[in-house]
Amino acid sequence: MKGREEMKAQDTRVLDILEGDGISPFGMRFDPVHGGGAQRLHMIRESFIREMTRLAITHNAINLSQGFPDFDPPREAIEAAQEALASGGNQYTITWGTLPLREAIAAKMSKWYGLAFEPNEHITVTCGVTEAILATLMGTINKGDEVIIIEPYHEGYLPAVVFSGGIPHFVPLESPDYTLDLNRLRNAFNERTKAIIVNTPHNPTGHVFTREELEGIAELCQEFNVVAITDEIYEHITYDGLTHTPLAAIPGMAERTVTISGLGKTFAMTGWRLGYACALNPLSTILRTVHDFMTICAPAPLQAACAAVLQLPDSYYTQLQADYTQRREKMMSIIDRAGFRASPIQGSYYVMADFSNWDFDGDDYSFARWLPANLGVAVVPGSCFYGTKGMGKKMVRFAFAKKLATLEAAEARLCR
Repeated sequence: MKGREEMKAQDTRVLDILEGDGISPFGMRFDPVHGGGAQRLHMIRESFIREMTRLAITHNAINLSQGFPDFDPPREAIEAAQEALASGGNQYTITWGTLPLREAIAAKMSKWYGLAFEPNEHITVTCGVTEAILATLMGTINKGDEVIIIEPYHEGYLPAVVFSGGIPHFVPLESPDYTLDLNRLRNAFNERTKAIIVNTPHNPTGHVFTREELEGIAELCQEFNVVAITDEIYEHITYDGLTHTPLAAIPGMAERTVTISGLGKTFAMTGWRLGYACALNPLSTILRTVHDFMTICAPAPLQAACAAVLQLPDSYYTQLQADYTQRREKMMSIIDRAGFRASPIQGSYYVMADFSNWDFDGDDYSFARWLPANLGVAVVPGSCFYGTKGMGKKMVRFAFAKKLATLEAAEARLCR
């Protein structure tokens, strides 16, 4: 475990970059005329996940890197979108989202989790989960505030913290089962901590946070007066009888949690970019203010379609879990046959796999670039999900939101 002094040194270096010493971690001095860009960009790089998709296209590889399905949304969603496009629903909506969609989200949150959100006050439709997280951070974080990021993490979290002027403070899940050490988490909280980002079911590890873990997070948030920002986009993709519990449902957390989710993963419409944030005031007003000036509103006809798709019967979610369970079993079989090592996953549609048994002389970035060029399968290097240097160097992430035929084709390439 890192010592507190080492953590403070890391945090101080991050603050130096944000406040303007102009030197990036790569030794590049900021120069707005001759290159280098804004100082905040020195901590981040373009998405490696999207780079892997480009490599998959270049090499005609099977894309198991970026987490989008290769199958269509439900017929009801497509028909509702077509109807909205044809009936004049093509102009700005109210910035918070159409009332039918906000009402449908409120009904869903009440039915599934017993959480009460007033559609006109507490629910904001956003351009995906990514925008909702960024808008929340930009509305709540001041320069120098610390934001705890549980790692490995979706690569969008760090840029959101940096863009808001915050200092990222990383707390790793404990391998091989990716559980959360609550004592280690407590050591990360201090008087400068203003927010924590919690993702469950978890990307990229597939961990579903336990009630004990959620209660531990809740206790620390209340003790240190911290806002919790949750990413619950995989809420309906869980396995082996496990169910998702929102952090906002833990006693004492409703008023200090921004619950964020979306339609893209549940309904196979990731390109629609429809997310939503549920929060009580004043947090709702804060994020709405940023959202208003960031994107104005999410796409109007697609909001109409999403209001319709949220009316699908419970049988849709039952079938969703059955289909993803089948895909998970196939993916884990491929990983085993191909010589990777991975822990069982509990939720989401990703798995982190160790490639140490492969006779490969290089790190995870080299391996991830080698696979599509030589075996025709694209994955994501594990270390791009970590903020702590050196972690994930023998790991890659597989995304298995694909047709079984697609997974079988990947198996033929990886296991030959």
